[in-house]
Amino acid sequence: MGLRPAEPRLIAWTDSRGGVCGAMDRPGFTASLVAGGVAGVAVDLILFPLDTIKTRLQSPQGFNKAGGFHGIYAGVPSAAIGSFPNAAAFFITYEYVKWFLHTDSSSYLMPVKHMLAASAGEVVACLIRVPSEVVKQRAQVSASSRTFHIFSNILYTEGVQGLYRGYKSTVLREIPFSLVQFPLWESLKALWSWRQDHVVDCWQSAVCGAFAGGFAAAVTTPLDVAKTRIMLAKAGSSTASGNVLSALHGVWRTHGLSGLFAGVFPRMAAISLGGFIFLGAYEQTRSLLWEAGRERP
Repeated sequence: MGLRPAEPRLIAWTDSRGGVCGAMDRPGFTASLVAGGVAGVAVDLILFPLDTIKTRLQSPQGFNKAGGFHGIYAGVPSAAIGSFPNAAAFFITYEYVKWFLHTDSSSYLMPVKHMLAASAGEVVACLIRVPSEVVKQRAQVSASSRTFHIFSNILYTEGVQGLYRGYKSTVLREIPFSLVQFPLWESLKALWSWRQDHVVDCWQSAVCGAFAGGFAAAVTTPLDVAKTRIMLAKAGSSTASGNVLSALHGVWRTHGLSGLFAGVFPRMAAISLGGFIFLGAYEQTRSLLWEAGRERP
């Protein structure tokens, strides 16, 4: 939930709200879907400046030449347009795969089911996220260009495939993220529950999620750097071909270890903070929709 950007993987936390936290019954699927989409938009817009700083730190031209701290909302229209359907696509796939792989809630296979569902959700959501991300990141490093101009220029010079440049690298970033985040999140919740002798509250689950998301963000930063370099590379260049290992090698050769972890702190901050913002926005929206539904005759 990018958490991420804040990123849609944060939507997976909603399952814990209904199950692990147990404070409320789960509302209808539509209400959860809308609430997840609204919360995803809230996270993306509130934490957009951190995402811009991260992108500029990772860009080939360097932070200052990419715009520094000026125009930190460049590219926000692309994020705003793509955020809701992106979050919705993840949520629908995540819930469907969980239903398809139904297991007993006490089963030791539950974490595996969540990881598989989250990974499938990422693959589908990236079909929407990647075009939005390509336009957004190019706008972030060229703040003087308008978002629509960048979008039309990509279509004119590279075609539709240009909008999907970096799809493989994005998926290769998101799946390892989920494989690190979810087991760690579950382990932290179990440890906290054991220490206090009762199941964690929702705010405690959010704290565990923030730590798990921050750690996962840190260890997958090199993959995020590779994705950014591929999306920003000039058309026809070797990096633009989408080879992740080649992109990582190029960064290592020119900038060393620090280059591979460029933008790690704003990335960690955005994903950790995004969890708290997402949970608050999701629960508030879901409660409003739930109450509205109950008041109908």
